[in-house]
Amino acid sequence: MPRSSVVWDCGAGTGQMTRLLAPHFSRIEATDISAQQLDEAPMLPNVSYSIQSAEKTTFADHSFDLIVVAQAIHWFDFDQFYQEVRRVLKPNGKLVITGYGLVRVDPLINQEIDAFYHSIKNYWDPERRFVDDRYQTIPFPFYELDTPSFSYEVSWNLDHFIQYIATWSAIKKMTQKYKTGALEEFKSCLQPLWNASKVVTFPTLLRVGRL
Repeated sequence: MPRSSVVWDCGAGTGQMTRLLAPHFSRIEATDISAQQLDEAPMLPNVSYSIQSAEKTTFADHSFDLIVVAQAIHWFDFDQFYQEVRRVLKPNGKLVITGYGLVRVDPLINQEIDAFYHSIKNYWDPERRFVDDRYQTIPFPFYELDTPSFSYEVSWNLDHFIQYIATWSAIKKMTQKYKTGALEEFKSCLQPLWNASKVVTFPTLLRVGRL
């Protein structure tokens, strides 16, 4: 899309996607319902932040060339959000739904990740099923465009990886309730398999549509 495009980063959180979009577009409106998360987002000259729900905003009709939702669509009321998309998206605009699936490392470590993920499945919110289904089971009442398959990779040591796992909402819910040592046990299982930095892959979830 042209650099002059105006973008709505919906469910922006702490601005992880916002900082990636900012260099490429003239203006970005980033919204979230959490003031605490937006307070942690980067201050950028072409980005405006506001506390607004995905389902009802103060934006004028046909305001945006592009709407991006990163790792958040599963929390929305689909019908109400899509109604708002139809209202604020320009006639030739596009909606991008993206996120990432269960992290992958290598075959042996993946077995441990899968076993651990399964062991805490009761602590995930029900909406997590849409992520597990790679966003293929969410309603998507738009003309869908073909998209490539790709992933995001980082090089992490074991401590960095465990720090990431500790951010999972299921882990937070479990530890708050039971003060369990499950994460420490998981780290111990990985220790013999992770004796150096590993390439950690986040499979990308992506759906792109237009009105």
